[in-house]
Amino acid sequence: MIELVHTSAAGSVALGAAYRLLEDVFRGDFGAEDWEHSLGGMHAFAWEGATLVGHGSVVQRRLVHNGRALRCGYVEGVGVHPDHRRRGYGGEVMAALESVIRAGYDLGALGTTDEGEPFYRSRGWLTWAGPLAALTPDGIRDTPDEQGAVYVFPGVMPLDLSAPLICDWRDGDVW
Repeated sequence: MIELVHTSAAGSVALGAAYRLLEDVFRGDFGAEDWEHSLGGMHAFAWEGATLVGHGSVVQRRLVHNGRALRCGYVEGVGVHPDHRRRGYGGEVMAALESVIRAGYDLGALGTTDEGEPFYRSRGWLTWAGPLAALTPDGIRDTPDEQGAVYVFPGVMPLDLSAPLICDWRDGDVW
């Protein structure tokens, strides 16, 4: 069962379970800063009975594209417990998040790993081909290390995937 709920209504039990799940999924490469990025928006919780087996969230960010600040539904904290993979939970979590993006944002975006790329591509997410940058406290800074790992989910705004894309600032990984 997929439960779609805002951070403010999720409750400490569900949020704690999601944090522990993502720690397991990312095996030591997920911490408090990453969790912070997942909060403040809509969460898709995948439950198998009383056990949380999958999670993802979408939070609002601003991305600058062709001189316009776009309202972006940014996907964070997506993972399915290793013992429950290949059962459709990831697709159900993403379907719920994509419905939020379609209903409330100009576009969706996310940063992915090599392992996640085929999954997102199969769902219609597109690799951003243009230069990437972040609007930092010190001005706009290129983020070339993220090239090929940032994907977008087109919405109502036409996108030039070869144009520069600039994300708003946040602590930790900006993309």
